[in-house]
Amino acid sequence: MKTEDVRQHVTTPLAGPAYPPMVPRFTDREYLNIVYRTDPAALRAAVPEPLRVDEPLVRFEVMKMGDVTGYGPYTEAGQAIPVSFEGERGEYLHAMYLDNFPATASGREVSAYPKVIGSPALYADSGALVGTLDHGRLRVATATMGYKHHELERHEAEEQIGVPAFMLKTVPGYDGSPRVQELVRTRITDVAVKGAWTGPARFQLFQHVLAPLADLPVLEVVSASHILTDLTLSGAEPVHDYLKGTAS
Repeated sequence: MKTEDVRQHVTTPLAGPAYPPMVPRFTDREYLNIVYRTDPAALRAAVPEPLRVDEPLVRFEVMKMGDVTGYGPYTEAGQAIPVSFEGERGEYLHAMYLDNFPATASGREVSAYPKVIGSPALYADSGALVGTLDHGRLRVATATMGYKHHELERHEAEEQIGVPAFMLKTVPGYDGSPRVQELVRTRITDVAVKGAWTGPARFQLFQHVLAPLADLPVLEVVSASHILTDLTLSGAEPVHDYLKGTAS
C-alpha cells in the first residue's frame, strides 16, 4: 500500500476500519435527563480549569439511539456538568458509557468524548421511565421518572440538549507523556424535538471503582425530562491547549 493510500484511511485496522468516515445523523434519539445537586468540593475537583463551575449541579443522561447512520442503534449513559468558559455557558462531559464499539472508538479518536464500554438501558416499566447503567454485572446507576406526566415546552427541551459541550482530549505519546492535551468544544445541530415531557423522578448511584459516578453524590434531584429528537453532532474545535497553557 502506497503512502497516499495510507493517508486516505481515518483509523485502523486499514482492512476493516473501526468506524466509517462520516458525520452521524441521529434519528429518534430518546433522552432521560436527571439534574441533581451534588457536593461542591467534589465537583470542583472533577472539572478541569479553565472551565468554571457556578452551581453544584450534574446532569445524568441516558440516551437510547433509535437509528444512527454508520453505527446502528445503541444506548449511552453518562454525566454532564454545567460550566462556563470565557463567559459562555455549556456543559463539561465528565463520563460516558455505551454498548457500541464503533461509536466508542469514533467518539474518542475523531472528537474527545470520554467514552468507554458499559451496559446502559432505557425503557418503560409499569408507569415509569427507567434508565440504568451497569458495569459488567454490577449496577452503577438507576433513574426513574413518571412516564410522560407533563408536557415540556419544545424550546426548553432544545435548550437542555443543545448547549455547547466541552471535553478534555488527551492523546498519549509513545513515552507515556501527553502528545495532545486540549480542551475542545462541540455542539448539537439540526435539532428537531418530536416530544418532550417532565415529571417526578428519583435517582440512585452505586460505588464502582471503574465507573466512579458516585464520586459526585446525589444530594437532591432538581429536575427531570424525557425528550425524543432528531439531531446531528457537529465537529469539535480546540479552545485551550494545556501543553502550551494558552487558548487555541
